[in-house]
Amino acid sequence: MHPAGLAAAGTPRQRKWPSKRRVPVSQPGMADPHQLFDDTSSAQSRGYGAQRAPGGLGYPTASASPQAAFLGDPVSNMAMAYGSSLAAQGKELVDKNIDRFIPVTKLKYYFAVDTMYVGKKLGLLFFPYLHQDWEVQYQQDTPVAPRFDVNAPDLYIPAMAFITYVLVAGLALGTQDRFSPDLLGLQASSALAWLTLEVLAILLSLYLVTVNTDLTTIDLVAFLGYKYVGMIGGVLMGLLFGKIGYYLVLGWCCVSIFVFMIRTLRLKILAEAAAEGIPVRGARNQLRMYLTMAVAAAQPLLMYWLTFHLIR
Repeated sequence: MHPAGLAAAGTPRQRKWPSKRRVPVSQPGMADPHQLFDDTSSAQSRGYGAQRAPGGLGYPTASASPQAAFLGDPVSNMAMAYGSSLAAQGKELVDKNIDRFIPVTKLKYYFAVDTMYVGKKLGLLFFPYLHQDWEVQYQQDTPVAPRFDVNAPDLYIPAMAFITYVLVAGLALGTQDRFSPDLLGLQASSALAWLTLEVLAILLSLYLVTVNTDLTTIDLVAFLGYKYVGMIGGVLMGLLFGKIGYYLVLGWCCVSIFVFMIRTLRLKILAEAAAEGIPVRGARNQLRMYLTMAVAAAQPLLMYWLTFHLIR
């Protein structure tokens, strides 16, 4: 063998260890050689000259927040006090004059109902023939709340009946594959438009006939809104039993609402005439009777007009 090879085989090879490179210790103010980016969290490394905290930990003192600086300013305190006083005055002004535009107090009266009243009122709407006393009860010249008198008008049943009628109409249209949001909106807007026309026509008729009555606009909305209860019953029976069930239930509800409106409105319209000493067979009293009959007769017609197209 070659002498060089024997020498290489006879002598053990020395293992080469990686050379240790001495990393200089970073001095204060110098960047870490292994750091890829500058540390921007310290104000001292950026040279901003932030003062050290009294604890000597090397952290800059926390500056005061803008809110604290704003509140500490006397001018800002005066502005805030002035703004608070203006807001309080505005709220007081709105509370005093809100009844001129929205009769909140009266609306609270019409929604003062309970479960017992709702059950009795629904029974009265479907079976008015069994009711005898139709006089509204008063307490110190003020009508009692509806929950204490079943004859008092309310807005809870008409409002809930209107919403339920729209939902039932959507259900009827869906069962016939004719449902669409536009058609449902048209159904709701048409029912609301007819109700508005009814109220305006009755108010105009009362003005022309010169009827002095305590019947308010909200009372009219309440009385005219009761017909939605019968409309719901007719449409539901039509969905369950077809046209026969629809006509039977709707016919019953139409007669019931006619009797209900006659017995209710005659106390509101004709009673004032009797109190004024107008003869029963006088011309003006006859006009009031015709007006009462017309309002009552319009309810069944509108009930059929707003529901007949929902039954196929």
